[in-house]
Amino acid sequence: MNVLVVGSGGREHALCWAIAQSPKCKKLYCAPGNAGTAAVAENVEIDAEDLDALIAFAQDSAIDFVVVGPEGPLVAGLVDRLDKLGIKSFGPTAAGAELEGSKAFTKDLCAKYDIPTADYDRFDEPDAAKEYITTHSTPIVVKADGLAAGKGVIICRNKNEAYAAIDQIMIEEAFGEAGTEVVVEQFLEGEEASFFALVDGETALPLLGAQDHKRAHDGDEGPNTGGMGAYSPAPVIDQAMVDRVMTEIIEPTIKGMAAEGRPFKGVLYAGLMIDDDGPKLIEYNTRFGDPECQVMCMRLKSDLLDLLLACAEGRLAKTKAEWRDEAAMIVVMAAKGYPGKYKKGSEIKGLDAADAVEGAVVFHAGTAEQDGKVLATGGRVLGVTALGKNVKEAQKRAYEAVDKIDWPEGFCRRDIGWRAIDR
Repeated sequence: MNVLVVGSGGREHALCWAIAQSPKCKKLYCAPGNAGTAAVAENVEIDAEDLDALIAFAQDSAIDFVVVGPEGPLVAGLVDRLDKLGIKSFGPTAAGAELEGSKAFTKDLCAKYDIPTADYDRFDEPDAAKEYITTHSTPIVVKADGLAAGKGVIICRNKNEAYAAIDQIMIEEAFGEAGTEVVVEQFLEGEEASFFALVDGETALPLLGAQDHKRAHDGDEGPNTGGMGAYSPAPVIDQAMVDRVMTEIIEPTIKGMAAEGRPFKGVLYAGLMIDDDGPKLIEYNTRFGDPECQVMCMRLKSDLLDLLLACAEGRLAKTKAEWRDEAAMIVVMAAKGYPGKYKKGSEIKGLDAADAVEGAVVFHAGTAEQDGKVLATGGRVLGVTALGKNVKEAQKRAYEAVDKIDWPEGFCRRDIGWRAIDR
């Protein structure tokens, strides 16, 4: 079959890498792709947000199946438009993607269907939000309601920081329209983890757990980012915890969305906080995580295209996912200055040597090929990923591959996986 993957990040390179291995995949395209996807798919110069052009390409190229990577086109309704044309796709409709598109919507759903989460309130006026903060203890969390590329969450240690966060989001419009409404919520203590499940509207198939590192620098210091590394399995998500997450969080969400007239199809990515009382939902994403998708694809033994098709066609009740016993780890290499200002256009060398390290694959995110050179074009640029018999061995191999890469303009954290190794 002809398959189109939409997106240009490390997640999309990993999806293309896995889908290309399926015997069912006859021709694979990626729009717009990057220098890494070009090795396993044909890149198409169409922006992931250009729904009209994507639709036209899918029709003109006889695409049988579209896999939508990023949240933007999902929230904008790409799947809805493909459905109307009879083109099969993986991902939720716009109504389903509201779980990621509006944090306030998700919090209200949790309240209505008894899904454990932090206490909260939602506001569309800054003064009202500040009044709420005056009557609640700190630390406290302020979130832009809409899509903010993973950067719209501010953890505030005291009330002054919280007031400043309200100003930044609602008055200074640091995240644009995403900040016209905010959620202010209780700060949860515990261990953070990511959990993924495929959902076909009725049935949920648990995938795996992972833990990522959001802060830019070693020791979990510095500003929040889209993710500087991840590993799987996550020791905190054992089978007993999987059962609880499915029973207490995922399944009530699926039933709630169906009851709201928004049946969910696609992948549910639950950001969790786990303490002695069990799991609580921090937020939902309605697409594979980045960089968690990369470690998931490395550990997956099953045919990814088969799994995604079973999800789209409502066949998950008869589907299983098989996983490698090995652990996987990804170390993100980013441009110096990220998540703030950074320069584009620097050359990256040594990628072949990094890929040659045993068990390692370098997934590209913000890259482009020009005149035979690989250039950095984004903030998060590479995801150096490796398998190992345990997290420690995966970490050793990943950093061995990182050290083969010649890119003075880049940086990475050197402590990815510390939680699992400390255990």
